[in-house]
Amino acid sequence: MSDNKNKEGIIAENNLDGYIKIDQYNDEKIKVLSGHYRDIIEEVGEDPGREGLLKTPERLAKAMLFLTHGYDLDPSSIISSAKFKEEYKQMVIVKDIELYSLCEHHILPFFGKAHIAYIPNEYIVGLSKLPRVVEAFARRLQVQERLTTQIRDCIQENLNPLGVAVVIEAQHLCMQMRGVQKQNSVTTTSAFTGEFENDRTRNEFIKLISSNLS
Repeated sequence: MSDNKNKEGIIAENNLDGYIKIDQYNDEKIKVLSGHYRDIIEEVGEDPGREGLLKTPERLAKAMLFLTHGYDLDPSSIISSAKFKEEYKQMVIVKDIELYSLCEHHILPFFGKAHIAYIPNEYIVGLSKLPRVVEAFARRLQVQERLTTQIRDCIQENLNPLGVAVVIEAQHLCMQMRGVQKQNSVTTTSAFTGEFENDRTRNEFIKLISSNLS
């Protein structure tokens, strides 16, 4: 494993599967971002020099670099690192994958869970790689609709399965904290390819992700 600095200024350690672990941050990048955040704090009417806010610009800078580090992850490499030839041709589902992202319109969080299924066509992928693909796309400035299709397309293009299904359920703080301020709203998006465009297969998937098999 080797260290590298990505374009977001994060010094990271690359694992063989393409997943990046954040270890430390580039001092110059943090300095630049902290200066901008200090100006913002001052512009909203606060005193960035008071005790409780002295280190807030630096904390904000580090948080933003972490929350957007998905730009430097390669989802295709994540899948190809654990792609195995296998004759299994039934549905494979990983559900209730936690996700956290930032809405690109207001830079406010949205969070929830993703459900992913695919039907293998000669190849399967290590199960942990699907949550990591979700993470790679979610840790960017996003809209839920695009996030859903990006996950679907990445799996389809790199595994060439008989079909892919992705459903995301998320709550958006841009709706809960501002705007319409509706606290209990949940947004659901879905994207399908191949066999999952067939009503019977899609309905089986929806039934399985909706049930508690334990």
